[in-house]
Amino acid sequence: MREQTERLIVLAPYMDTLRPGRGMADVLPEALKAAGAQGVVINHCEKPMTLTAIRQTIERARELDLISFVCADTLAEAQAVAHFSPDIINPEPTDLIGSSNERDMDYVFESIRLIKEINPNILVEQAAGISSGQQVYELISAGAEATGAASGIVTAEDPLKMVDEMVRMVMQAREDRKMRKIV
Repeated sequence: MREQTERLIVLAPYMDTLRPGRGMADVLPEALKAAGAQGVVINHCEKPMTLTAIRQTIERARELDLISFVCADTLAEAQAVAHFSPDIINPEPTDLIGSSNERDMDYVFESIRLIKEINPNILVEQAAGISSGQQVYELISAGAEATGAASGIVTAEDPLKMVDEMVRMVMQAREDRKMRKIV
């Protein structure tokens, strides 16, 4: 799979924390790495985890040099997760996932602020409910390092055109952010 993706980072949708040996029906981290995964999504709303399990999974991912991409449903959860120093936190309210509802920009600014106060090296992705290039622009301009837009792309009238628009707006927002820092 990864051989086909020169510029994409492949993340597995989940992994268990077990070690090689016994473990019927578990997702072995070493198997994901061997299959070409470069990281793992942790605590997605479709596979929620306890804080203890999130911490253990981040630690296990770190052992194998896998990127830890952690979803957080609330500001409090995002703050708690930030103390575990994952690579990326996606503070996305569950009710926005798969919707085209507008993001509360106060929530966006506050989630970025709270995470960066704890650990400025954690990347913050804002996702869920994104269905336009303009939304992507606004989130990157607000300080997010990335956005995610699965349903906003696959439900678009022309998905490829939507991807192009979103990528173009990421580049524009990043350029505009650079210009604001120079001025």
